[in-house]
Parts: sequence; C-alpha cells; structure tokens
Amino acid sequence: MSAASGGALASDQILARLTALHPKIIDLSLGRVETLLAKLGNPERKLPPVFHIAGTNGKGSTGAFLRAILEAGGKRVHVYSSPHLVRFHERIRLNGKLIDEDELSALLDECERVNGGDPITFFEITTAAAFLAFTRHSSDAVILETGLGGRLDATNVIAKPAATIITPIDYDHQQYLGSDIKSIAAEKAGILKEGVIGVIGPQGDEVRAVLEERAEEIGAPLVVWGQDYMAHEEHRRLVYQDDRGLLDLPLPRLTGAHQMVNAAVSIAALRQMSWLALNDIDFERGLMTVEWPARLQRLTRGPLVTAAPKGSEVWVDGGHNPHGARAIAHAIADMEERSPRPLYLICGMLNTKDLRGFFAAFRGLAKHVTTIAIPGEAATSGPGQLYDAARAEGLEADPASSLEDAILQVTARAALAKAKAAPRILICGSLYLAGTVLRENG
Repeated sequence: MSAASGGALASDQILARLTALHPKIIDLSLGRVETLLAKLGNPERKLPPVFHIAGTNGKGSTGAFLRAILEAGGKRVHVYSSPHLVRFHERIRLNGKLIDEDELSALLDECERVNGGDPITFFEITTAAAFLAFTRHSSDAVILETGLGGRLDATNVIAKPAATIITPIDYDHQQYLGSDIKSIAAEKAGILKEGVIGVIGPQGDEVRAVLEERAEEIGAPLVVWGQDYMAHEEHRRLVYQDDRGLLDLPLPRLTGAHQMVNAAVSIAALRQMSWLALNDIDFERGLMTVEWPARLQRLTRGPLVTAAPKGSEVWVDGGHNPHGARAIAHAIADMEERSPRPLYLICGMLNTKDLRGFFAAFRGLAKHVTTIAIPGEAATSGPGQLYDAARAEGLEADPASSLEDAILQVTARAALAKAKAAPRILICGSLYLAGTVLRENG
C-alpha cells in the first residue's frame, strides 16, 4: 500500500481501516467504485479537463512534466498518482500543494461513511476521495495516473478526458494483466476513448498494433511517437518536432534519456490542446523546474550520504522491472562515459517482480550488488533470493541485513578496491525501498 511510513496521523488510522474493506489488495473492477461515486454525487463528472495516463513505466514522470509545463504557463493543476513514497498525502496534489492532513482525514472519513462498510478496495475508495477533493478546489486541469492496467482501473471512470496518454508498455503485474504482452497492452488500451486524442509513447511493434487496433475500433485519434512526433538530444539540448513545428529546449531536469522521452510525450499531449495557449517559454521553464522524487534522484546530504565513502555519489531510483532497469542502466552508462566511477548497486525488490530480468540490465556495468529486504514489506524478496538472481546473471553479489549494513559493506568493499574514483552507489529495485531511503535520509 505504501512506500514507507512514519508517525501515525488521523488519516493513517482511517487508511488502515479502509484496507480492511476488501479481502484483496487488488481486485480489478469498476462496479464498486462506480457505486460509491454515485453515492457521492458523481464527482468524476465535475472535474476540469483530465489528462489520463496509463503505461508500464514513465507514468509518474510524464505526469510530473505535464504539471511542470502547465504550471509554468500559469495553470492551476490537480494531480492524482500512486504509490506514495513517504506519506499518502503525496498521492493527491491540489493546485501545486499536497493535500493537508485535516482535509485528507475529512475526505477519507466522508468516503468511509458514505460507503457504509460495503466491500471496496483501498485504491478504489481513495480514488473516490481524490475525485471529491478535486471538485472542491477550482483548477484548470487534472492529471490522473492509473494505478494498475487501465481498462478496469478505478481511475477509468472519466467518460471524456481531454487526452489519454499511454507511456511505454512492457511486462509487469502479469498476475493481474495477462501473461503475454498483447494482453497487457489490451488492458492499458482500455483508457482510450471515442473521439479523445490518445498520445502514444515509444512501443514495441506488437504493443503498438494492439493500441492502434483498439483506437480504430472505438474511433480514438492517435498521436504516435516516431510517426507524429519525436525528440532527440543534440548539442546538449532537447530537440522536439511534430507537425506544428520544432522546439529547441533545454535538457530536462530529470536525469536519463528515458526522461527525454517522457518529456516529449508530455509536450506532444499539451501541444494538441490549443485551448491551453501555452508558448515555447512555458515548455522550456517546465523542463527546467520539473521535480519527481526517486527517479534517478541524487542524494546530496543526510545520514546515508554521510555513511558512504567520502566523495561518493549516492542515487536512488524506484524502477522495478526489466524495462525500467534498462532505462536506469542506460542513464548510468551515460554518467560513466562522462565521469567514470565504479558502480555499486544496493537492491531490494518485491517477490512478484522479474528479479533476473532486472539484474540483466546491469551486466558489464555494476561492479557489485548488495541485496537487502525491503523494510516493512511482507511481499519483499529475501536478500538470499536476490543474491541468487544477481549471481545467475553474472553479477558479483552479497546479501546484507539492512540498508545501513549494505552501505557499510559497500564502504568496506570500495576501500579494498582502492579505485581512483569514489564509487557511484545506486539504491534501486522498488519504489517501496525508495520511500524508505527518502524517509530514513531525512
């Protein structure tokens, strides 16, 4: 449910009760949330223009770019995203600010009371609370991120969004979305709507075919990466191009080539919305000011940084599947080319993930992997299980008893190696672990 936890708040107590309303954490269906929304007066029908985002990787970053550009253009923006890293409040952003404790507690209490004890999943009832919050604060746009899949996701009750956006699709959550890539793509394609522009990020041929078939079936016009828009790096600038012309922009503040793609997807969607009246300066400022924690975020202070070898770089990323790992590894390889340092991974992952597929991305790049359990997560992989997966992919690895122990092991190992440059440490494998890192590092 959460990526980390801290001291108890009133909202924490209500959230704990809400988890008990359904025997399953995930049970994909629209019926329960539609029933509750009807009891609440259908707030989902009273929202400002909605940008609805689905995909396997890049949803949150794409939403962050959308928000940054819109706010640079003077727009007021609500955001709903998941999971949170430290506090649930991160999931609901009202006109640039995280929802405050008093309002969140009141909303959750209201939804719990109106639901009347009926079976409903945690994500469904909290999504209803977010919609209710959005109707009580005037805004120019809503950025709405799916929780899982698309077709039966609780967010997929918006009949006519301003645009739908599908970021890169790959294998993840197969136990809910299907065992093959076409089935997964079909679930994500469920957010496409008749007459609503669908902006499609980079996809494999099979996925793209599924999305195009669904769009044609329902009459959804598509704007497709590589066909209707594209972007590339040139002279340390981001060059974006579509049928409206070319933009010469600064590189995004978020690190990695994959973030240039996420930025381009966001720009493509926003340039379809002439009513927004955005200009080139808005896009430029948005790329320069965007923030999205735990996506190749460098830690520059705090106890974890202090415990690391002197002069080290300490990075954290929440990517947790093979596609995400490849994007991270590509970004780290670019760093290595500009500033060589030995790479040490500290990795914790859920046991539902493709462990070997994740580690495969770092072959030939990581000097060593230290494996840990994710604190407080019942579904965590054990350090030994992760150790076996890393070794099976040809990586040197050792288990550790905790994050602190892992940092100590890396420090000792780096001292023995006597490398010319201090290490680059990447804490990775799960947003839940990333949340723990950000909380413990202050």
